[in-house]
Amino acid sequence: MKKRRQQNKWFEAGKSLGWRKDDTQAKRRRAALKSRQGDLLATARALMALSNVTQDHETSRKAKADAHYFYALYKKKNKRGRR
Repeated sequence: MKKRRQQNKWFEAGKSLGWRKDDTQAKRRRAALKSRQGDLLATARALMALSNVTQDHETSRKAKADAHYFYALYKKKNKRGRR
């Protein structure tokens, strides 16, 4: 019987968000946006990735809420620009 290679089970996001679940909502969002140089879509995607891989319920819930906030901002900003 062949042995299976062990796969890396951890997701590597590449760059830290500076996001901490114990910070206030405004501080978390400001730090996350700053880490992605103001790119709303990149920030939302990074937070959603964090939400999907974490096993801590509180972190998952807060990261997902922040990601949805940035997705909504991105959508609102792009909708205004298309008129």
